[in-house]
Amino acid sequence: MVDFAPMDISTAKEFLARHHWGVLTTRRKDGSLQMSPVTVGIYPDGRAIISSRETAYKVNNLRRDPRAAVCVFTTEFHGEGWVQINGNAEILSLPEAMDTLVYLERQAKGENRDWPSFHERMAREKRVIIRIRIDDVGPKRRG
Repeated sequence: MVDFAPMDISTAKEFLARHHWGVLTTRRKDGSLQMSPVTVGIYPDGRAIISSRETAYKVNNLRRDPRAAVCVFTTEFHGEGWVQINGNAEILSLPEAMDTLVYLERQAKGENRDWPSFHERMAREKRVIIRIRIDDVGPKRRG
């Protein structure tokens, strides 16, 4: 059995720098929850970053209610390999989002072989960056 240590914000940020599979939870108009599988990264300023499309439900939900939760996990999924982050999100649209989209691509997937095509695809898909301030993390304890 692996010893359990409560998660803190700095440990969660280190985890996000290495693991990029997650599920984002936002709130619909009626208050019910909406979940989306996402690729997550961590920006140098300490905020979690996620790429999405301008017209996605999660983006509309966050513009209306910025509260967000993201569960990020390892490729093994089960066990000690996950963290939950909670905080308020903001949406960064193009063209301002492009540098962060490039940063996330490099962090999550490595160097792109064709950056001009990447830039064109981001513009065509009307990509945005969701930036989440990490206010709280878990798990705090095993139960």
